[in-house]
Order: sequence, then C-alpha cells, then structure tokens
Amino acid sequence: MWLKNITLLNFKNYASAELSFAKTVNAFVGNNGAGKTNLLDAIHYLCLCKSYFNPIDSQQIKTDEDLFLVQGDFDRKDKNEKITCGLKRNQKKQFKRNKKEYDKLANHIGLFPLVMISPNDVGLILDGSEERRKFIDNVISQTDAHYLDELILYNRYLLNRNALLKQIAATRKLDVALLEILDDQLIASGNKIFEKRKQFLLDFIPLFNQHYSFISDNAEVVSLSYQSQLNEHSFADLLKDSLEKDRILERTTTGIHKDELSFAIRDMPLKKFGSQGQQKSFLIALKLAQYSYLQKFRAFKPLLLLDDIFDKLDDLRVKKLMEMVSHHDFGQIFLTDTGKERVLTIFKEINVDVTLFEVANGTIENA
Repeated sequence: MWLKNITLLNFKNYASAELSFAKTVNAFVGNNGAGKTNLLDAIHYLCLCKSYFNPIDSQQIKTDEDLFLVQGDFDRKDKNEKITCGLKRNQKKQFKRNKKEYDKLANHIGLFPLVMISPNDVGLILDGSEERRKFIDNVISQTDAHYLDELILYNRYLLNRNALLKQIAATRKLDVALLEILDDQLIASGNKIFEKRKQFLLDFIPLFNQHYSFISDNAEVVSLSYQSQLNEHSFADLLKDSLEKDRILERTTTGIHKDELSFAIRDMPLKKFGSQGQQKSFLIALKLAQYSYLQKFRAFKPLLLLDDIFDKLDDLRVKKLMEMVSHHDFGQIFLTDTGKERVLTIFKEINVDVTLFEVANGTIENA
C-alpha cells in the first residue's frame, strides 16, 4: 500500500496544496513552524480519521475559514482508493471512501494502516498508564475490527457501574441484583479485551526486542512487560474483593482499565533511569514493532511517518535506523527534518533515493 497524492484545502496553515509522492522515501524539510508536521498529520487523518496531535477536529480548520478538506489517492492491493475527509464548522465530519460515506468511522480503521513516530510520543514514557493503554488499543484496533467495538462496550458498562456506585453512596441502598447484572456485563467484556491484549503482547514483545537490539547495537538491556490485575486473579474475584473500596471511592478500582505497560532499562524504570537518547530509541523500537505487527496481521505494508526523529539520536543510531527502514521490510516513508543537507547526506551514505519537499510558511516546493 502507498499514498500516491494528497490535496489540502484550508487545513491548518495550508490554504491549498497538491502533492504527488514517491513509493519509497519522502522528506519534508524546512524551519520549525513552517508546517512540515501538518503534512504528516493530514496523512494521519486520511488513514485514521483524526489528528495525531489534537482531538478537536474544528481546530484543524485554517484560521478565518469555514471548512477544511483533505483528499488522497492510495494504491491498496493494486487498486486505486480515493479517501476524502471534510469538516464544516459546527457540522459533523464527513469521511468518504471512493465517494461513498461511511456509516461509522470505525469501519475505516485498519484499512489503511499507519505508524507515526513523533517527539510527542515521549508521553508514552513520561505520562500516566492511560497513554500506554491507548497505544495497545490503537495497534490492536488496526488489526481487529471487533476490538474497538468491545472497548466501547466496556467503557459504557464501566460508566454504568460507576453511576450505580454514586447512586448507592447517595441513597445508602445497595441494589444487589442490578450490581450483579452490571458486574456480569463488565466481566464478559473485560475478559475478552484482556485475552486480546495478552495475545497481542505475546506477539509484540519479540518484535520490540528485535528492533531495539538493532537500533542500539545491543548497547543496553531493556524490557517491556504487560501488567494486569487479571494476570493473577479472575475479574469476578477482583470486583467482589474491591466492592467496599469501590463504594467508598464511588468508582470501579479494578479491571482492565487499570492495565499497564512497564518500560525498564537494566531492570530500572526507563522514565527515571533512561537518558533522552535511550528513551527515544525505546520509543522508536516500540513504533517499529507496531509497524512489524501491523504488517504481519494486515498482510501489506503500512505507511511510516517519522516526525523530527533525528533530534536526540546519535549519528550511529540515526544511520542504523535509516538503514533499517530503507533497506529492510518497510514500504512508503514520510519524514520531516529541519536540515535539508542532513537528510541528503544520510540517504546518500546508505545509497537510498529520497524525494525532497521544501516547506516554508504554508507553501511547498519540490527540492
């Protein structure tokens, strides 16, 4: 799969733009703030129906304009696919595949798999466990159409149970029959998600280890592990044992919504003991493992978007990373960098062609 072209209208800082891409490496170069990352985000929109950086769709519309449009042509399984995304202020977002609007956006997820690597990803290490659960859910959702539906169900059941806990606290009356119904719903859905997450990590961790070893040249030992309360106890027992605590706190304190990914370097927390370079290498290995996983289970190559990834990586790691994604089992690549000469030098050294686009204040030119 590859993206042949893209058209933008009033998207972020672009009044209009039309670009055609190479099948291999495409690089957007220019100063900070020129709009390089916005081009990657437009590609992200086409593939995953949303911005990578900002969940509020209306904020993607160019200042003082009333709508935005992003459209692109993909070659997918040797067939042309035209994807169109548009939004008018105060109206519902429209998403079309070959001019036919989707009944629900979830039907689009996974058809055009994509992996994005960005400086924002440091939140996976530094922020709370919710960010790491989102990472797991994002990857699985691109390979399993039913997983996203199950997540939506689980969150609905969780809201219902939490609402009942608040009601119990307010009325001081425990409706045992209703609680049992809500528990059964939560348990059935939670167990399905747990099994899928557990299987995902069994497949994912070896891929991660492989990529980190290559990027770091085996310089340090790191680990990635899946922590869930359901690893040690049944969900039913967890809910039963935590009921009194749940009633006091008026929320459900156990379940798969408490799952965690643990990141370590030399058996110590990566967040505290990893250097910036080591943390960045860890994040890149995570995302490349995501790429390998998606390719394995989607049977074709996702798009790979690399936003400003040369920063905080030493020359050896940069060269090994570019060798990996350019020469090995990767497809179309889009990257951004502030240094045109740096990009040209890196790809000349590894003997790979790169198509350059120079970006400046919302305008784009082929270099």
